[in-house]
Amino acid sequence: MKRFLVVMIIALLLSSAGILFAEEQGSSNPPEVVVVEQSVTAQPATEEAVITAAEVQTNADFVWTLIAAFLVFFMQAGFAMVETGFTRAKNTVNILMKNLMDMSMGALAYWAVGFAIMFGVTTTGWFGTTGFFLSDFAQDKDPWTLAFWMFQVVFAATAATIVSGAMAERTKFVAYLAYSVVISGLIYPVFGSWAWGSLYKGNGWLEGLGFIDFAGSTVVHSVGGWAALAGAIVLGPRIGKYVDGKTKAIPGHNIALGALGVFILWFGWYGFNAGSTTTATKDIALIAVNTTLAAAAGSVGAMLMSWIMFKKPEATMTLNGALAGLVGITAGCANVLPGSAILIGLIAGFIVVLSVVFVDQVLKVDDPVGAVSVHGVCGAWGTFAAGLFNAEGVTLKILGVQLIGIGAAFLWVFPTAFILFKLIKVTIGIRVSAEEELEGLDVGEHGIEAYPDFQIHPSAKGLKS
Repeated sequence: MKRFLVVMIIALLLSSAGILFAEEQGSSNPPEVVVVEQSVTAQPATEEAVITAAEVQTNADFVWTLIAAFLVFFMQAGFAMVETGFTRAKNTVNILMKNLMDMSMGALAYWAVGFAIMFGVTTTGWFGTTGFFLSDFAQDKDPWTLAFWMFQVVFAATAATIVSGAMAERTKFVAYLAYSVVISGLIYPVFGSWAWGSLYKGNGWLEGLGFIDFAGSTVVHSVGGWAALAGAIVLGPRIGKYVDGKTKAIPGHNIALGALGVFILWFGWYGFNAGSTTTATKDIALIAVNTTLAAAAGSVGAMLMSWIMFKKPEATMTLNGALAGLVGITAGCANVLPGSAILIGLIAGFIVVLSVVFVDQVLKVDDPVGAVSVHGVCGAWGTFAAGLFNAEGVTLKILGVQLIGIGAAFLWVFPTAFILFKLIKVTIGIRVSAEEELEGLDVGEHGIEAYPDFQIHPSAKGLKS
């Protein structure tokens, strides 16, 4: 037996040596093959040599713009987490569904009519009239039309989703779907055409005056914020929010989710601001630095202000402060210096705390996540600050145009959204029943609970034996 094994091992070694020898012979054999490979690889090198620097830049612009669009899309997850964390557990599914569907419904509406109204050819400067259903691409096959639409549609969805938080915990789901279509397809694009139309084929009256709003403090955030204010007013406060004239706090159920949402939004904001160059240039470095410093200063400002007012460094205010700083720098991220970005963010942090208290306790408008203050008020501040801290100098004309833009946004968005919500209220209804609101919208609107293994009914005071 041992002899047999020895013979087998020797045979295997010999056969392996033979295979290796054959492979070596085969690999070293054909110098012709190497020559052929060299001739094959030499051809692409010739083709690459004819690619111009302009074509490389164009390709880089496409890549950068689309990556930025994907970053802004990811912000939808951030909004969903912020709103979920800052509201009660019994409405979690409803919050997530609204954030998913305002992106979905909004994208379809923006494809059909919104993009054309915002960037189509115009003779009046008030709205575009060409390019419906993305027909521009069908005509000229220019792929930039697709890349630019991709970047702009996520902005439209951002404006729509801002409203979700202010109307949380008492809005009919079908009413919210109807609203999402109108703001994405009409309200946001009309104002956008005034300020940004010339980025494609339009020519808005506001941008003709010299209005500065590089990435959308007003165009996106104030538009969403003023629509949120209209919705919250028409909807009314949540049950238990104001009792006998006194304001009662209704805390959210998961600050960890809220904090995660803020970090996601901060990350996505680099696509929002730096991506608004829509070109892969060195300018994005300054924009990214300004975005970072303003967000940092905003959170510090809100923390200090809440510490002074509430005797504690309040977490939700500090988280909103970071968002306030981001909203504040969005308009001027490309035309202010880093030191100015810190001031803009710091002041936005102060403003958001004061505004949240004012809206909640003086106006008595129930805004569960502070959307009106973060996006509407700080968006207006950021737009004014873009002119005030302009690195190339400030004039009364610049400040005047900035104020005109801020006022025009409010005068267009708030009344239009208010009428829209009133129409929804008298037709399909805007608010759920009191019983459904108390039970939670997850069960009443969607037939499912986000946390089925936990007791989250409002009547529950704890586990009973």
